[in-house]
Amino acid sequence: MIKNAQTERVKKAANFIKKQTDVRPIIGIILGSGLGNFAENIENKRTIPYSKIPYFVNTTVKGHTGRLVIGKISNLPIAVMQGRFHYYEGHSMGVVTFPVRVLKQLGIKCLFVTNAAGGINPKFKTGDFMIIKDHINLMGTNPLLNQAQNGFIDSEFEPFINMTDAYDKQYISLGEKTASKSGIRAKTGVLAAIQGPIYETPAEIKMLRRLGADAVCMSAIPEVIMARALNLKVFGISLITNKAGVHLCHENVVKESEKNIERLGRLLTGMIERIKKRGSIY
Repeated sequence: MIKNAQTERVKKAANFIKKQTDVRPIIGIILGSGLGNFAENIENKRTIPYSKIPYFVNTTVKGHTGRLVIGKISNLPIAVMQGRFHYYEGHSMGVVTFPVRVLKQLGIKCLFVTNAAGGINPKFKTGDFMIIKDHINLMGTNPLLNQAQNGFIDSEFEPFINMTDAYDKQYISLGEKTASKSGIRAKTGVLAAIQGPIYETPAEIKMLRRLGADAVCMSAIPEVIMARALNLKVFGISLITNKAGVHLCHENVVKESEKNIERLGRLLTGMIERIKKRGSIY
């Protein structure tokens, strides 16, 4: 293995976190805009501000608290990120996905990604959840590009990453069943990601629909790519906070997310409980 600075940073960050808690998470969860309060469901939690973790950057976007919470749900050890780093904030893809590498170093086997998204599919309503079955990366880059420059030349990665089943089919099925039994509206669809921080024009919305996108966001997909590179199973879910192409602002997106925290909590907690029973799914 060729050692590099990025890999050493990942190890230092993970070692720092391990010293703060004896819990070794199996599931990692990244919470999107306004969805951070899900972490209140965690028992015996240890909360660590990003500012304390070596090589983590601070969150700057409203609705992203900037804390790592480690504890248990249904006696299953988990690590929850209250907020993420965005490419449009000026961070490199290496910085955006650095926490995923740290979570892997902590021991997670699967990653749940959540985000706020604009609904493109005309059948989607504000407040719906969309279980992600596939994605379209329109960000113009990805976290594995120029691996040598970004410090990815080591045994963590295969030379080429297969994204055919980026989102685990067992998790998709489990999410659909959990939502149905919880009385939660959840569709299944394709998520597109753009660079941001600008919202899409009407013409761009039409283009995205023709490409096959059901919803659009400005995050999540880089983390999914990194997770698959690390051979982590992935479950993704978007909260449809608005109809894409209408007049809106980020404040309203956050408000809509906060309105749906309880339902997100029921859905994710229900999935974790089912995973705990099945065990082998992770």
